[in-house]
Amino acid sequence: MNPLTSEILAGQRAAEDPDAASNAPGGDTVLDDVAEQTITTTDSRADDTHAVPFRDLGVSETICLALEGAGIYTTFPIQALALPIALGGYDIIGQARTGTGKTLGFGIPLLQRLAAGEPADPKSPHALVVAPTRELAIQIADDLRLAGSGLGTRVLTLYGGRAYEPQIEALRAGIDVVVSTPGRLLDLVGQRHLELGHVQVLVLDEADKMLDLGFLPDVERILQLTPDSRQTMMFSATMPGEVVTLARRHLHRPTHVRAETHDAPAAVPSTQQHVFRTHQMDKIEILARLLQAEGRGLTMVFTQTKRAADQVAGALKTRGFAVAAVHGDLGQGQREQALRAFRSGKVDVLVATDVAARGLDVEDVTHVVNFECPDDDKAYLHRIGRTGRAGKDGVAVTFVDWRDMQRWKLIDTALNLGQAEPVETYSTSDHLYTELNISRDVTGTLPRALRSRAGLDAETVEDIGETGGRTPHDRDGGRNRSRRGRGSGAGGRGAGSHQEAGPSGHDDAAPRERKPRTRRRTRRGQEVPADGAATGLLSRELIPLYDQYLDDHIARLQAIGCDRLAGRFRRWQGRLVA
Repeated sequence: MNPLTSEILAGQRAAEDPDAASNAPGGDTVLDDVAEQTITTTDSRADDTHAVPFRDLGVSETICLALEGAGIYTTFPIQALALPIALGGYDIIGQARTGTGKTLGFGIPLLQRLAAGEPADPKSPHALVVAPTRELAIQIADDLRLAGSGLGTRVLTLYGGRAYEPQIEALRAGIDVVVSTPGRLLDLVGQRHLELGHVQVLVLDEADKMLDLGFLPDVERILQLTPDSRQTMMFSATMPGEVVTLARRHLHRPTHVRAETHDAPAAVPSTQQHVFRTHQMDKIEILARLLQAEGRGLTMVFTQTKRAADQVAGALKTRGFAVAAVHGDLGQGQREQALRAFRSGKVDVLVATDVAARGLDVEDVTHVVNFECPDDDKAYLHRIGRTGRAGKDGVAVTFVDWRDMQRWKLIDTALNLGQAEPVETYSTSDHLYTELNISRDVTGTLPRALRSRAGLDAETVEDIGETGGRTPHDRDGGRNRSRRGRGSGAGGRGAGSHQEAGPSGHDDAAPRERKPRTRRRTRRGQEVPADGAATGLLSRELIPLYDQYLDDHIARLQAIGCDRLAGRFRRWQGRLVA
């Protein structure tokens, strides 16, 4: 029997066999009081032994055929560890490096459990996957549709930035699996469009990222809305204390599985890591040369801020590179456009903030560049985890400015990289070209003969009915739309013909008829007849009395020497009784 499988079965029997827990290899002190059993890979030849055929782990023939149709035949370590336990209905805490196949580790048991049982309510979802970001939710849903293509499983993705109506209609039609971000999920639950009372399987993916984004209270509420009898699976690359507390409160005797030994490096071994101390003004020049390295495929460039992402993307575009940007200021349609263009190869450079660093699985990403130093070791790992995925080789390059040296030293110490003092590097440094396999003939501009990518504009923007942003067909911000009560068309405001846009929103609608405006004069709420109105502010019968009052008051002011104030009253008197 495969050594991984024998350890898995020991953990699966942990509930009945107390001795199995005491003899478990590689316990985790952080999770000792949470997990019923902690399982890690202990074989140094794990790379040779983890490739277990899915059929050998009890996966249904229908799912195996769907995976084989996509070229997937054997498991990765986290899948080999998690599948037998999850298929048995046990709760799991799964921990593995990013890019090692965690999605199928929970997706296959989820699909197989739904296919085996008869739903109590065909229209309510019976499985729920919660992800921290929109992009990760979309990717998980695509993987579930792939694995469940032969089962007819109905998968719906819910996330903000899209219109509510299509999502509500899909929920009313009936759904099996919901993959959602916490915010939109709770919105639809609050509007009574989504019922979580029939959920049999709940998955929390990238739980530590939810903690970082402040979603922990939302996740607690989601857990409370689902039945206690559910199966819960929690997967992430790191397990901070708050996530462990969440597991202690809501999981039922979970098994903690780790797809590496405790002394294994945190980063993927197949990824080469380079760190250079660079000057802020020279980073673009270095990046432009790095993007012309031999054998470079798709490349992701990470920045700390949205403004920096736009600046880097703009600078690379002017130098001839096919580039797109992804960050929070872009509408959801534009973000999906950029990711589609990147996956299809129409652009080969994607500049992004950390919003795209979690969970995105894009094939053939050969290089990751940290244009700015990450905040901490976790952000560093998740950034460079975009390359070297599924056992492939990758290159990660980090630019460290002088002001970021202290932060980088903390990252280096936490990950034991041995590069606490990066080499000072400029765009003319010889070691830059040697280490990154760059020809000495390249410059900071991509030659026209190599500009073969179609570019971002070749990818259409999907009209997804965005909320709170511009739609693709209204990029002028509504400046050309006519407004009620204002002139439109060529005449503008001074044309004298007030027009109103027709039902189609065009400015050539028929002019609106103007009703005659009548004025009424009232006193104490009663309308004053026209013949009884005064020419000024006072009626005719009051003018002599008020005039005499003002004369007396002005005389008193003059008597005490207030000539200027008396003059003001005199002018006021003239206006009132005119």
